[in-house]
Amino acid sequence: MEEITEGVNKINIVESQKKNRIQVSNTKKPLFFYVNLAKRYMQEHNDVELSALGMAISTVVSIAEILKNNGFAVEKKIMTSTVEIKDDSRGRPVQKAKIEIVLGKTTNFDELMAAAQEARENGNGGVQS
Repeated sequence: MEEITEGVNKINIVESQKKNRIQVSNTKKPLFFYVNLAKRYMQEHNDVELSALGMAISTVVSIAEILKNNGFAVEKKIMTSTVEIKDDSRGRPVQKAKIEIVLGKTTNFDELMAAAQEARENGNGGVQS
């Protein structure tokens, strides 16, 4: 019984460390869903980890570039690797490329978020009258 409890505790520790990870798919959600989700995660955790496999890698790179180019994020770390995934159709393992990009908030992140919120509330898309 003690071993089971120890195993469960290890799982909880791993899960609590990755509350700021977004696993991106290039088919499930539109690009800006992930951009906005990443902003929310940065508000909560100060940084976000974007992760993707295979064809979704270009989507993760696009998300990171949008956040960086608009002044919301700075690049902290980029990790690439290869993972083995069991392909049910072929019945054997397949190698897939994996990328993880860690982004942190810029110094003016909170001001940019406040300005975007104010623009939404005023309903003018950020245009000053």
